[in-house]
Amino acid sequence: MTPDPEISRRKLKVCLAGEPMVGKTSLIRRYVLDEYDDRYIATLGAKVTKKETSVTAPGRGRVGVTLILWDIWGNKNVRDLLKDAYYHGAHGIIAVCDVTRPETMAELDGWAEAIRSVAGDIPVCLLANKLDLAGERLLKETDVRAFAKERGWPHFLTSAKTGEHVEEAFGKTIESILQRSAD
Repeated sequence: MTPDPEISRRKLKVCLAGEPMVGKTSLIRRYVLDEYDDRYIATLGAKVTKKETSVTAPGRGRVGVTLILWDIWGNKNVRDLLKDAYYHGAHGIIAVCDVTRPETMAELDGWAEAIRSVAGDIPVCLLANKLDLAGERLLKETDVRAFAKERGWPHFLTSAKTGEHVEEAFGKTIESILQRSAD
């Protein structure tokens, strides 16, 4: 694929944050590779993945985006210790919780605050993941909606396993970043 000189290009760093085992790595794998693997492998430190995409941005036309996704270890004890190294230069946050564990949503404020303390007031998108586990779901959509609305965050109920709403969630994150940088 030869880059089109007519389209502007942007490199965007997005941090995926949230508690352990909410599905951050699986969401990235689904978005970048359109694959799912149900084996759990803990992320230690941060894993960086790149995806080339393009979007139509209001007032800008087509924008080529190099998305740099930082999959950050969901360990709160390390969150503040390594924040300068991991969060510096971030353009957006994908805050992930698990619909089967309501306490993981409550922790998202701490994650967003830690990242924003280094990166500034950057957009946050909430993903309530594991929608496919309908029988085990404890977070209601109304709870997720109210939590996100209170913070001004767009939100999506996602499933890394089925791919439901994953593409839209990452797309909305890119759109929010580009919108913020256009203002």
